[in-house]
Amino acid sequence: MIAEFHQPVLLNESSDFLITNDRGIYFDGTLGFGGHSTEFIKRLSNDALLIGTDVDTTAFNHCKKKFSDYQNVHLYNYNFSKIDLIAKIESIDGFSGIFADLGVSSFQIDNPEAGFTFRKEAALDLRMDKNIIITAADVVNSFSEEDLADIFFKYGEEKNGRRIARLIIEKRSMKKIGTTKDLVEIVESITPPNYVTKSLSRVFQALRIYINDELDVLKSFLQKGIDLLLPQGRMVVITYHSLEDRIVKEHFKFDASSCICPKEYPVCVCKKEKKINILTKKPVIPLMSEINLNNRARSAKLRVAERV
Repeated sequence: MIAEFHQPVLLNESSDFLITNDRGIYFDGTLGFGGHSTEFIKRLSNDALLIGTDVDTTAFNHCKKKFSDYQNVHLYNYNFSKIDLIAKIESIDGFSGIFADLGVSSFQIDNPEAGFTFRKEAALDLRMDKNIIITAADVVNSFSEEDLADIFFKYGEEKNGRRIARLIIEKRSMKKIGTTKDLVEIVESITPPNYVTKSLSRVFQALRIYINDELDVLKSFLQKGIDLLLPQGRMVVITYHSLEDRIVKEHFKFDASSCICPKEYPVCVCKKEKKINILTKKPVIPLMSEINLNNRARSAKLRVAERV
């Protein structure tokens, strides 16, 4: 069952920070299989509204059934960066809270048909949204060595990326790299055994981020989302790797500043508007008790901002 694959991370912490008005309007931008939203809806009155989005069709269809009896839950099979469009469709001026859990679900990781795992053989896909034209197989079979190496380093921070890219070029000249197993064998052949799992994680992460344009999508979501928060409304974001966390941290820092003029300027001339207060000086991380129950929670970091 899908429910067995899904364990929402930092569930109570997320809910405690997010729900400040039980009659408010809330947005779950990464619905998944409804783990967080199930808790959110428990804390909301029937007068509240919860809007959820997910580009993964399997997750979306699951939640349509899961929340079918709730009149105050509206779901969209959209990317969360469409938050401004959804607000217009719903005739909403602002949200009381906005939530995003940026992790790939356990169901996607463990299910070969979803195409995200390197532990089982599957088509080399890695698209969250199957409407995206280009797949991971297209990238590894057509991009230049330099471009592949850049992807592995920029989005996976894989130091061995250039050697892996070079071998991909060599192998694809003899046979198309069409499955996860094909790519795994390439990485394994030039990686010390102790580092194989980490390298594979980084290579697959890099391709997934590139294919789905995840970092630019995140930046768009943060900008639009903060602008759509009502006064004292909160944005709660859970990240799982340094690239995402850095973007969230720096975006919050920028929007919490009231001046970005150079220090040598005697007076402020930038006229920048302070939009938020940061409620988490340091990110909230899972307790060991949660990590022991769900090892995939170990790298999670939760950051919270509140609209001024």
